[in-house]
Amino acid sequence: MLSSIPDDTFPHATGLAAETVQAHSKEEDLVLWASWFCPFVQRVWIALEEKGVPYRYHEVNPYKKEKEFLQVNPLGLVPAIELKGKATLWESLVLLQYLEDAYPSSSNSNVTPLLPEDPIDRAKARIWIDHVSKKIVPAFYTFLQGQTKEEQAGGREKLLAGLEKLVRAMAPLSSGPYFFGPHFSLVDISLIPWVLRFPTVLKKYRNFELPTEDGEGDVWKRFKEWEAAVASRQGVLNTVSDEEKYFGVYKRYADNSTQSEVAQATRAGKPLP
Repeated sequence: MLSSIPDDTFPHATGLAAETVQAHSKEEDLVLWASWFCPFVQRVWIALEEKGVPYRYHEVNPYKKEKEFLQVNPLGLVPAIELKGKATLWESLVLLQYLEDAYPSSSNSNVTPLLPEDPIDRAKARIWIDHVSKKIVPAFYTFLQGQTKEEQAGGREKLLAGLEKLVRAMAPLSSGPYFFGPHFSLVDISLIPWVLRFPTVLKKYRNFELPTEDGEGDVWKRFKEWEAAVASRQGVLNTVSDEEKYFGVYKRYADNSTQSEVAQATRAGKPLP
């Protein structure tokens, strides 16, 4: 991360996300330490909204390692969760699993389950969440940070290949639009923050568009149905800021000048933190 705060990083959420922040400003036992523009944060934020878990939102500028935040996460990375008087936790996928374990629907019928009940399907969910994190998300940054046509073409190819593989594992559209058909899950949540940045960030900086020809299996038609269904959920919409506010943050990725942990790992060809 940077040691100073970039001037063009907007300091807080806007749009519906700002309303969500305001609605979660009172004290709660669970505190989400977050940065409004971070897709890793958005994963956890969506899960909290979908599950209806009481929480307080606390905005953090991850480019400034404030002592208060380092006491919550010594790595200085968002997202992190503070459980008052109990523990502090971090890493987006770990937090998603924690929320599912700590707030099961079996103990409260008002809590939305985000993993299937069937053990085999739960294992499949973890397989494809791992695929999203190891294949799709890194390709997004490789594509965005690439400075030559060859680097960008390679990143785009890896991104589309990762997406296509995921789509081919989805339930048939006839059963429902989500990865598991009728059931919204952590698989959907693990990917949607980056897909929301396709028509905004990737379009602006890399002129990215999804293929228009479906080929065998109507892959991109299925993907677009998935995207439309997930992006329109209220729990997702509640975490989205105004489109133009993201551009200042992602411009530094597009010119490969940012020193974020993710950008440095991408440049070095290492796994994302």
